Amino acid sequence: MAMIKTLAARLLALLAAIAVTVQPAAAQSLSILRDAETEQLLQDMVDPLAEAAGLGEGAVEVVLINDNSINAFVAGGQRIFVHSGLINAADSANEVQGVLAHELGHITGGHINRFSEGAGNATRITLLSALLAVGAALAGGGEAAMGVLGAGQQAAMGSFLAFSRVQEASADAASVEYIECAGIDGAGLITFFGKLQNMEYRRHIPQDESAGYSRTHPLTGDRIARLTDAINNGSGGPEADLYAEVQEAPSVSGGQVISRDPGICATAPVDTTELEERFQRVKAKLYGYLAPPERTLNNYPSYMTGAPARYARAYAYHQQAKVDEALAEVDALIAMDPQDPYFLELKGQILLESGRVEDALPPLREATRLTGSNPLIAGSLGHALIATENPANLDEAESVLRAAVGRDHENPFAWYQLGVVYGQRGDTPRARLASAEQQVMQGNFQGALVNAQAAESNLPVGSPDWIRAQDVALQARGLLERQRDRQ
Repeated sequence: MAMIKTLAARLLALLAAIAVTVQPAAAQSLSILRDAETEQLLQDMVDPLAEAAGLGEGAVEVVLINDNSINAFVAGGQRIFVHSGLINAADSANEVQGVLAHELGHITGGHINRFSEGAGNATRITLLSALLAVGAALAGGGEAAMGVLGAGQQAAMGSFLAFSRVQEASADAASVEYIECAGIDGAGLITFFGKLQNMEYRRHIPQDESAGYSRTHPLTGDRIARLTDAINNGSGGPEADLYAEVQEAPSVSGGQVISRDPGICATAPVDTTELEERFQRVKAKLYGYLAPPERTLNNYPSYMTGAPARYARAYAYHQQAKVDEALAEVDALIAMDPQDPYFLELKGQILLESGRVEDALPPLREATRLTGSNPLIAGSLGHALIATENPANLDEAESVLRAAVGRDHENPFAWYQLGVVYGQRGDTPRARLASAEQQVMQGNFQGALVNAQAAESNLPVGSPDWIRAQDVALQARGLLERQRDRQ
């Protein structure tokens, strides 16, 4: 599969401070999808918004989660997590940018920190209500279980929900400012909220204040009306002018008017034609990777000959082990643009995973060159070089893999492959250090500690790798202690 990879990551999402029993359990496992083309697209989507927010280009990272629900969230720091279901549901790049602008509003407002203060152990704020399922249960239309609320618990719940609604209002207001400043069409923000409202209708979520304590967000219909007015008429001032709730609860929101140098704002609408074409490609690519092949081939039939359809079918055929059909689709893509690195990457990956290792090297080398040694693509090239089982390729494999982990340290796949290179050369200390790096990222802290200590004992004292082995051992030991404290 062309560089779309999953790796397990643990993120805590606790709502323990609220006296409501909601399943699933507090800690949930999230699977992160990594793909060079998708990551570059999402970065190019968020960068102008981050600049408009005064954060600067490259300051915010977007992480794709393998989850078919329509959601996005922030969880501390300057990372926005987007569910794959949101990409699939979005009709345009503009809609996704509207969501990213909203999430940026949470980041710049410091909401995740205030959310933790107002909700105990809660560690993330989601686009959809964290208690959406509770609203469904109250309406008799959901599967969520809800504990019986006493009078005191209801008061605490009301305080928490007011806190959250103000933050959502603040993020909505900020999103309009960022979209306008970046010169981006605000229509996508409105249409995407329309999708969320339709979802609430289907789940029988109450659409009036009679269910006020079951909602963490303002009523979606009200949000759409206010956002539409703000976008059509210009935000025209402070966040408080957009949402009365922010004015009514200043002690809760802690919000303030966002000021920025007007010189950073676009003076004319930005042409997003190319971004839209890239989005449609990535959307089809993700669909072809995640959906059952039969569904993909039904939704992207053979008479559709554009790049998105061919992308989706290539993945579907590859899943079915129909190598010739998959390669035919990829060759048609390459004929459209012989210098597109992601088409070449896909061809190399299909050949590699089909056992044609030597044939995979030229397209993967070219894709690596065209992207300036993108870490994910370089990792695949390193893997292919190792898979040739030719010792003459180990030098090149080490070179591309070291470059990959140098640019993307949190890349367990590349660390694993680098460990294989060292192992084949008999360099056991560095192989164990690479393994320790990989194991820290995958949550095996005990294994990381053992390997880091073994590497440190056998590496030249004072060398960079020896110092790094000490650092990894210290990190793993600290994470182990924190893990034990939570048990």
